[in-house]
Amino acid sequence: MLDVAVVVGSLRRDSINRKLASVLTTLRPERLTLRQAPVDGLPLYNQDLEAELPAGVLAFKEAIDTARGVLFVTPEYNRGLPAVTKNAVDWGSRPRGKNSWAGKPIAIVGASDGRLGTASAQAHLRSIVPAIGGLLMGTPEVYFQWKPDGVDENGALTDPKSNELLGKFLDRFADWIERVGTNG
Repeated sequence: MLDVAVVVGSLRRDSINRKLASVLTTLRPERLTLRQAPVDGLPLYNQDLEAELPAGVLAFKEAIDTARGVLFVTPEYNRGLPAVTKNAVDWGSRPRGKNSWAGKPIAIVGASDGRLGTASAQAHLRSIVPAIGGLLMGTPEVYFQWKPDGVDENGALTDPKSNELLGKFLDRFADWIERVGTNG
């Protein structure tokens, strides 16, 4: 089984990216498990806190360190990466010598109610992942347009093509983890 830590870049309970992460859990291939890494307990990154890492940082880093891969599910704010996502990236890379991202297979997806999905935020994150030592899955790229009328009362997507697209994305990510992953 390939355990994947899911980093949702939003703190909002009703976030469409949190909903997308939930949908992905139902569409995952059997060889993957998806569990959310806790970002809500992360203080804003401050190097002064590295001497004694806060409990929220320890829990987050443990979730990343023990996972075989990481899936970022990120919103886009003002054509860029949300602070929540960037803060998680920064804490995961610290303290020096304890980079949780190094050698970790990583994929990125995100949802927006706009037609461009989260293209700008994903481009920003795609430029950061190699710099922190992550092994970025280049394709497929998924910029998902979230449509409130495309979800049933149980939170499942009603469009078969969307379900197929996201299922294939997760299957490719599982292949990526098996091909390049070295941990576990």
